Amino acid sequence: MSAEVTLTKPQDPWIGARGRIGVVIPSTNIGVEYDCQRFIPQGISWHFARFFIEHKDLTSDNAFLAFIEAIRLTIPDAMRDIMTAEPTHIMMGMSAETFWGGLAGNDEFSARLREHMPDSMGLTTGADAIASALNQFKVKNISVVSPYQPIGDEQVLKFFTETGFNVKHNIGLRCDTANSIAHTPQKDVLNLIVNEMDGDDVDAIVQVGTNMSNSDLFPTIEKMLDKPVIPINVATIWHALRAIGVTDQFVGKGWLMERH
Repeated sequence: MSAEVTLTKPQDPWIGARGRIGVVIPSTNIGVEYDCQRFIPQGISWHFARFFIEHKDLTSDNAFLAFIEAIRLTIPDAMRDIMTAEPTHIMMGMSAETFWGGLAGNDEFSARLREHMPDSMGLTTGADAIASALNQFKVKNISVVSPYQPIGDEQVLKFFTETGFNVKHNIGLRCDTANSIAHTPQKDVLNLIVNEMDGDDVDAIVQVGTNMSNSDLFPTIEKMLDKPVIPINVATIWHALRAIGVTDQFVGKGWLMERH
């Protein structure tokens, strides 16, 4: 059952006249806000709500699992808070939980979020967004890079396999804390993609893990490899904008935003 939420509609809105997108992010995350600030179409406003991350340790599978279990308790408060800003769409600025349990897990996660939203309001999750982005390019064979421990990459593999993609390479950087994800050296990501994840049998490369911003780097890698290279933050931003009817395109910021 959806929460009882009453939204007012100003007669002549000027802030977010085309859309006010509520973005729910972990308290440790700095990547999502940075990337949203790269894409601000006229009349669109981004509004952020943070859910508390107390368990930052990601050094093992058990620690990563404890992290996932902890955030399930704090996300509802952030959803409660962001709804008071009267957004027109909700975008999840974290991705691990959206892949957890594959397709069914993403559906269950979305259903839990919708308990705090009006029925008519749109929702973007990382898993839905990246799958939709890949389908725009009509690709099947992909490589995936993440900041996760192996248990997280298993969930990512499960989701993409169940969605109909063939995952050729699935590599996690095994970042040790929720904060350190944001400080992953871009040269490490570049070297990994070019030397270990690309190949003639790979149609597209995607990056998951929203605190690892690659919106500045990936457009260059696309030109190097001549194939789609999609960071999850750009995919969620694209998905949220297109969901509310905003079709503005951005030149020089990646093929997804340029072509679709």
